[in-house]
Amino acid sequence: MRSRPRVRPGPLVRHARAGRPDAVRRQELLRVRGRSVAWVPPLLLLVALAVADYHTIGEFRMISWIVLVPALAASICGVWGTALFAVLSLVTYVVSDSAWPHEYRAGRADFVLVALGGILATLACAVRVRDEHRALHLSDVTETVRRTVLRPLPPGWGGLDHAGVYLTADADARVGGDFYDIQPGPHGTRVLVGDVQGKGLGAVEAAAALLGTFREAAYHEAELAAVAERLETRMVRHRGHTVALGRSDGDRFATAVLLAFPDDEEGAVDVLLFGHEPPLAVGPGGVRTLAAGSGLPLGFGEFGAGPPRPRRWRVAADETLLLVTDGVTEARDATGAFYPLADDVARAVAEDPATAAPARLAAFVREGTLRHGGGSLADDTTVFAVRRRTEREAPEGGRLRS
Repeated sequence: MRSRPRVRPGPLVRHARAGRPDAVRRQELLRVRGRSVAWVPPLLLLVALAVADYHTIGEFRMISWIVLVPALAASICGVWGTALFAVLSLVTYVVSDSAWPHEYRAGRADFVLVALGGILATLACAVRVRDEHRALHLSDVTETVRRTVLRPLPPGWGGLDHAGVYLTADADARVGGDFYDIQPGPHGTRVLVGDVQGKGLGAVEAAAALLGTFREAAYHEAELAAVAERLETRMVRHRGHTVALGRSDGDRFATAVLLAFPDDEEGAVDVLLFGHEPPLAVGPGGVRTLAAGSGLPLGFGEFGAGPPRPRRWRVAADETLLLVTDGVTEARDATGAFYPLADDVARAVAEDPATAAPARLAAFVREGTLRHGGGSLADDTTVFAVRRRTEREAPEGGRLRS
């Protein structure tokens, strides 16, 4: 049994991690072995000010700066922690000030300043904590929406090894118009990868509508062309609904690629395109394009000569089908050149044939896309790698979480 390759987190993973709420990232930085160390910086500052005050001359008292301690605690500690440092600062001020001769004491004015600073810092901390809780709640809602649109795919789902990367150009949004899914059924396993035109909630709604239709049609329909017709109808119906609501996205469309792995022919795959880049078959022998009839994007079927027809291809057991959205194919470098996806993958497979495995292939394209784009994403990015599972292979599929 082969072990699953370990993928080192790279730039795109860091890009996705940056999309998490600031509160989460800050708390991760303030933990050591699972324990919070947020109290350490304000405590060190408190001690440093007390020691510095002891070694200064009477005309310049460092203890007056102790108001910074609760202010620092308010930015990284909880409400009770901030209140505790406000009290400790006040006590330390009184003790330090009392240790000086009467003529060098700061007096009541600075005492009031330290007390007032502690109160204001505690109130500011309460506001900060409330806003963080609200941000975390919104993040949970966004993640729920993402998991509803892009449901988790179990390893080996539909008899396929798979690996998916899904990243949005807006790291804070975490969900966009790209979509993918696998649907097993009595007529074989079908795969859908696509990209809804536009951005925002309207694109997410359209993607959810198409995925819902795909999951039903791919299960019940015997012919792949019938699944395609259902998707086209759903896109038109969804567009009509948005127009009836008075929204301005009534011309929305979606590009997509639809695959079918028939049960009656193990080494075959049917490919149907809706204005989308054709999949690449990646294996130890190299990279080849699985082209099909050039159909119009979903929603534009009425302008075509007829529905697109699928084309059947032979695929070797060690070949992985690579499907991407235009976030990959249209990634540009500083000179404006597009990312040479096929050439880059071909070089990688020639150097190491194991790169053709779904998990490693998806990770490689993920890294290459951001590296070519100079560390940023101009559009939503989806990379989906899939191939038939063989009995001798260990499960290695799954979504690459970022």
